[in-house]
Amino acid sequence: RHKYKVYSINKPKDLNFANEPTPITNYDIYERFDKEILINTYWQSRTILLIKRSIKYFPIIEEILNKNNIPNDFKFLALAESGLENVTSPSGAKGFWQFLKNTGIEYGLEISNEIDERLHIQKATQAACEYINKAYSELGSWTLAAAAYNMGIHGLKNQIEKQKTNNYYDLLLNEETSRYIFRIIALKEIVNNQNNYGFYINPNDNYLTIKYIQVLVDSSIMNIANFALNMGLNYKIIKQSNPWILKNKISNKNKKEYQLNIPKKEYVQINDKHEN
Repeated sequence: RHKYKVYSINKPKDLNFANEPTPITNYDIYERFDKEILINTYWQSRTILLIKRSIKYFPIIEEILNKNNIPNDFKFLALAESGLENVTSPSGAKGFWQFLKNTGIEYGLEISNEIDERLHIQKATQAACEYINKAYSELGSWTLAAAAYNMGIHGLKNQIEKQKTNNYYDLLLNEETSRYIFRIIALKEIVNNQNNYGFYINPNDNYLTIKYIQVLVDSSIMNIANFALNMGLNYKIIKQSNPWILKNKISNKNKKEYQLNIPKKEYVQINDKHEN
């Protein structure tokens, strides 16, 4: 009789975040990593979705990280934060990068009853880059900068001062931040070495990275549905491509410049009209 087998995960030899080594030979560090790699390997449906979404959205995020001289590994931070969905946390953080309202505004994102740029993938990624660069300049390590993204620069600095060490792996932090870097590294390990962890995804089943044209709008759009039709698109496509537009209009009394994502024609599929 065939017995179903479940395997533990072999300890990887070389782990790092942004080329800063993870001391996996330390028993405490290995246990913390093992927890996250097991959870993400054996929650298969969730991890397949994460891999597929990473293929869709990483190219957009990588370009902006690169422009800001931030290590590529920070794309896995966004994956850990939100699963690359525009989710809202219990504390009210929103978007791929999970900005709280005050932090979003501090880093230049507009948040109003009509607009929420935490949901604008390019602008939110740029704001995240500015936060990460600030954290890195104050803390001197990319691993600490990533940890600060979770617990705040000030809070992490206090712990560094209190515990007299500036090595993330030697700090005793709250449970969420203690797990945070290991979740990111586990996701990086699985996404980069999918077959090692039992994930085989047919390339034809991957989600499409949609290529956008950036259209600048510096006036009011009083009806998004009409605007969409004038561009040969529909309301759904405009709203899906620009989830930061919360209503059916952009009043724009201050004549601000907004960057709308308009999908290139080859990525647009509009069903035939069904009219009575």
